[in-house]
Amino acid sequence: MLYCDLILNALPETLRFALQAMSTTKYEYQSEFARRYYGKGKAEGEAEGISKGRIELILRMLSVRYKEVSPSTEVYVRGVSSSELDCIAERLLSAGTLQEALGGSTSNCGIAQ
Repeated sequence: MLYCDLILNALPETLRFALQAMSTTKYEYQSEFARRYYGKGKAEGEAEGISKGRIELILRMLSVRYKEVSPSTEVYVRGVSSSELDCIAERLLSAGTLQEALGGSTSNCGIAQ
């Protein structure tokens, strides 16, 4: 924010308006440094967002199917690996109880190891 403020303050009014009107979502970074680190951060953020979305979806599915998800179940689901999330989602389709949906080993869920 500091650099942006300094640059905007130093620019003539017409250039300041042009810069402020630029679409930041379409801007392509010019320096190799910015491209490398912005791209890395963006990819990491997207992966984290996808993971959080999967967790929230599975928790929602568990609560719809089994009416209530305890805080300890929520902590458990938030702490499992990505492959175990896949297994829980698969077991959820046929499990009769919450424990069945959460239980079992990853090798029993039909995911190629």
